[in-house]
Amino acid sequence: MSELLNDNAKQGSAIPVRFTRLYITLFGILALLLTAGQMLTQWRLSAVQDELWMIRYVALQRHQCQQIAKQALQLTDPSQQANFDLNIRELKQVFSTFERYHLQGRQGIVPDRQITLPNSETVQRMYDAIRPEFQAYQQGVHQLGSLRQPASIMQADVQAGLKLILANEKPFLEKIDTIVREYTGEVRAKLTLLQTVELYLYVFTLLVLIGIGLFIFRPAARRLRQVFSQVIEAESQTKALNVKLLRANKTLKETRQKLFEAQKQQYLREIDQQKTRTSYLIAGQEEERKRLSRELHDGLGQMLTAIKLQLEGLEGVLAKSTEPDADGTVVYSKNLKTLKRLITQTIQETRTISNNLMPTVLSDFGVVPALKLLAENDRTEAVDVTFTTNLTPDMPRLNRDVEIMLYRVTQEAVSNAIRHGSPSHIRIDLLERANSLQLAISDDGHGFRPTRRGAANDLPERNETNEKNVVATQTTAKRPPSQGLHNMRERAKLLNGTFKLYSTPGKGTKIVVTIPYQTQLAHHDAN
Repeated sequence: MSELLNDNAKQGSAIPVRFTRLYITLFGILALLLTAGQMLTQWRLSAVQDELWMIRYVALQRHQCQQIAKQALQLTDPSQQANFDLNIRELKQVFSTFERYHLQGRQGIVPDRQITLPNSETVQRMYDAIRPEFQAYQQGVHQLGSLRQPASIMQADVQAGLKLILANEKPFLEKIDTIVREYTGEVRAKLTLLQTVELYLYVFTLLVLIGIGLFIFRPAARRLRQVFSQVIEAESQTKALNVKLLRANKTLKETRQKLFEAQKQQYLREIDQQKTRTSYLIAGQEEERKRLSRELHDGLGQMLTAIKLQLEGLEGVLAKSTEPDADGTVVYSKNLKTLKRLITQTIQETRTISNNLMPTVLSDFGVVPALKLLAENDRTEAVDVTFTTNLTPDMPRLNRDVEIMLYRVTQEAVSNAIRHGSPSHIRIDLLERANSLQLAISDDGHGFRPTRRGAANDLPERNETNEKNVVATQTTAKRPPSQGLHNMRERAKLLNGTFKLYSTPGKGTKIVVTIPYQTQLAHHDAN
């Protein structure tokens, strides 16, 4: 079957080379014709546009000729004597423009548009025929332009100049109209020639397209129909095999899907079991911490307090019945004071241990006051611990599990930083972002170099071989215990959060915990 398909493909690709060459040749001719026609059209349209500008400049001479005659008549009008000087200036200005346009028109020049078009022989003869009228206009305007006052208008030479202008106005207008008509006729003839050329190009282009259809597309379509019929025949032969393959693939997919679902369910059950065991373990630890804290505070603390009170009473009795020694100090009183100081320190240490196991401020007031108190208790002269948050007092309490997780992670991170990093400053940030809570604990201590698993998104490896390698390669930075990091990570995972660790030797350590959470009312016990 595959050999049949390969043979069909070879036959379909073996189109005669002459079709390809003819195809390229005809389309090349078509592209050349279109390009030549477009270039010719653009060139002739540009030339016609220049000639239209020339016609406009020639037509302006007609208007200027009439304006010169009008200005000449205003000079002889007694009512316009007050505007005599203005009329003289306007006459000279109009004639200067008229003279320039006429002389440039003879040379086929339009200076404002930078156009130069040589005049035809017919137009040049017309310009030669209009030369006497133009010279008469020149002579008449020069005679009128020599006036200095209105009274001089009655002089014979001035009247002769005026008559000369008026006598040549009509012949000049008729001849300039003839020049304009000649220009217009030449432009029309050129446009007609352009239309004829365009028509020939259009007809030839149609013939080329018909040739492409007859000698290229038609044979190619016939060949393609043959190839398609062979492909359809081969397809009909493979349909039976395709049906069998589809049935086998369907059975295989169903089997694989069932296997995948079974593995997925087993994996989810294992994950849920692991989460449940970890959750129960952490909950049991918290309950055990609470019980030990309560027993230390209510049991051992009360007993130590009672011992202290008994010692204070005994100290008073012994102080009355015992004589002082040679330096005036009672020996029993010294021993009792030392014993009482040790008991006081023991009571304080017991309270500290009880508070660390289960701080009452966490269960009574929430995680924000608890973290503030933790920062204040861990702040010393050598270590400055600061806490910042955007959670306000008017916001509802966080979930109990979330508060315990945030406090335990902060407690472990600060303890590790103080014990192993020797920092001068520790910063605790608790921020509420879009649908999440982010806890960041950073310090400027020694830092350490995490292993490959201990990158920003994971924890350092916990095996003896790696511990030895890390200790051997890190002479300037001690690594914190991986069990504490493991506990912090597990606490974050139980709440579907992420735990990230960033550390560089000599530049400190930063721990970031992010959990998906929205602040809402939560129930808290009062124990």
